[in-house]
Amino acid sequence: MFTGLLDLPWWGYVLATLGLTHITIAAVTIYLHRHSAHRALDLHPIVSHFFRFWLWCTTGMTTKAWTAIHRKHHAKCETAEDPHSPMIFGIRKVLFQGAELYRIEGKKQETLDQYGHGTPDDWLERHVYGVHDRVGIGSMLIVDVILFGPIGITMWAVQMLWIPFLAAGVINGIGHYWGYRNFQSEDTSRNVFPWGILIGGEELHNNHHAYGTSAKLSNRWYEFDIAWMYIRILETFGLATVRKVAPKLKLNTGKTVCDADTLQAVITHRYDVITRYARSLRETCATEITALKAKAVAVNHIDGARLKRWLNIDATALPESERAERAQVSSHSKVLDTIYTMRDELAGVWQRSTASKEQLVPKLEDWCHRAETSGIAPLQEFSRRLRCYA
Repeated sequence: MFTGLLDLPWWGYVLATLGLTHITIAAVTIYLHRHSAHRALDLHPIVSHFFRFWLWCTTGMTTKAWTAIHRKHHAKCETAEDPHSPMIFGIRKVLFQGAELYRIEGKKQETLDQYGHGTPDDWLERHVYGVHDRVGIGSMLIVDVILFGPIGITMWAVQMLWIPFLAAGVINGIGHYWGYRNFQSEDTSRNVFPWGILIGGEELHNNHHAYGTSAKLSNRWYEFDIAWMYIRILETFGLATVRKVAPKLKLNTGKTVCDADTLQAVITHRYDVITRYARSLRETCATEITALKAKAVAVNHIDGARLKRWLNIDATALPESERAERAQVSSHSKVLDTIYTMRDELAGVWQRSTASKEQLVPKLEDWCHRAETSGIAPLQEFSRRLRCYA
């Protein structure tokens, strides 16, 4: 019986399968995601075409289709037009049928035309990769059987399921449903795990939505993005050029007045700013609610989770019932009213506005002045630190 060109122990087949699937993961995150969709890095033509060829053999999806769908996801995130939002379709459908959602969206010519610009349109794409996807997938099956024998069919099946479930399902589903958030981005994105190995760094999904054009997805000291390691190796050999990474916050402790640099830094790091604001004022809000309960004010239904949500989410994004609850609670406490009102005003600095920088700088300075004269110690401390943004 033919056993394949490579006769391996059982664990050797396991490692070979994991290695093959990991190459596909690297191709998706480095080539499709960071290079093609977001232009966070440039790849040498040899590397770029290797990834194109490999993805043709393992997924059958074209660069243009994947890029267009992902760009539309960012442009229409959490709305009815989002191609694969668990908030719209439900977590179960995205987790287990994420690949099908991709196929449906990939057939929409308007999506490809509007969001697929800048992707390969050469002879190979038009005559091979774009029209003979089954040939690529079939070729991988033949190679697996030749190398590994009958067990190669199982290995091939794992390869075919790896991306549809982990990338299209887990990241697009769980990545907007469960996990932790470093940044209060204007969506539900979450970091699934702090160590991005199994899915090549895509586990750090909230970091990506906060800084979409960054080639590096890890942000905290304890986070690890394995694809970033690969990118740096490619860069060392002249096979990649990093164009953008998430900016690092710089503080000038000598600053006492807001200027144009302060404004720009606040806007650039807006998701981090609102996250720090929420963390700074969370305990104060909880203490104030406890004091209201002691005075027999009807706020027993207000728990920590609700207070946290009110600090993190714009009032306009809250359900009408919660907006009414927040207003009612604030009417009983000057401290809570100040904290929530100033939270909304701070967010207004970077939200869509026709105001110029010359108009926004005084607005930010006035915000800091009112924060520092509020009598709320954590708010005062937060404001003084905000002035130092540079």
